[in-house]
Amino acid sequence: MKVSQETLDQVLAIALGAGEKILTVYESDIAVTTKDDDSPLTQADLAAHHHIVAGLKALAPDIPVLSEEDADIPYETRRQWTRYWLVDPLDGTKEFIKRNGEFTVNIALLDNGVPVLGVVHGPVLKASWIAAQGLGAWRIENGQKSAIRTRKSPARPALVVSKSHRDAALESFLEKMPEHDAVSRGSSLKFCLVADGVADLYPRTGPTSEWDTAAGQCVAEQAGAQVLVMPGLQPLRYNQKESLLNPLFVVIGDPSAGWADRLPKT
Repeated sequence: MKVSQETLDQVLAIALGAGEKILTVYESDIAVTTKDDDSPLTQADLAAHHHIVAGLKALAPDIPVLSEEDADIPYETRRQWTRYWLVDPLDGTKEFIKRNGEFTVNIALLDNGVPVLGVVHGPVLKASWIAAQGLGAWRIENGQKSAIRTRKSPARPALVVSKSHRDAALESFLEKMPEHDAVSRGSSLKFCLVADGVADLYPRTGPTSEWDTAAGQCVAEQAGAQVLVMPGLQPLRYNQKESLLNPLFVVIGDPSAGWADRLPKT
């Protein structure tokens, strides 16, 4: 599917607007409620959700939107979609509540299960990562737009891991890796660190939902990375089943480095 630069820029503008809505709440008292799955919900999530859905509907009225805050759409309906928007209005709500700035707005366009456009915006960081199939990937920071690429894996690689979801499976994974440095980040910023050539590998051993990953996956892949399901190492795809939970996956910055052969098989 061909995505235009104009469309990518328009989606970025929508994400920036959502970021402003989020910051309004971030700078005030944050009221937190709990969803049915025990995950936190704030007024910022909802304000960003409404802003993004309205913007995408105005941009492309015929393309359906699946947002974390409106995900109760039967699979019998979703399975008919060939193209749709996949949105996490505020990825990293726990980081938002902690006020550490490591949360993002995620907007992706999916075409037959493949993310072909991705926008990741960090409102506090004042930075955005954008990409589209056939166009490339960029970081926009302080008004400066720079093309980004993954890097060749160094002798001592850097792994980026979840800040709020470290578990025994991740610790076991890290123990089986060669000597490395490990850094923690919240939200889809982990994809962006690999895309930016700052980190070399992002293993995800804990649960994620499809809206958590699609935009970041597009950015990483268009910057040269692979996003592969573990342990089978097939490309991560979307809307293939009723559940919106992802399998375990790994983001490999340098596919030529032989990482696939060095990953734990279980």
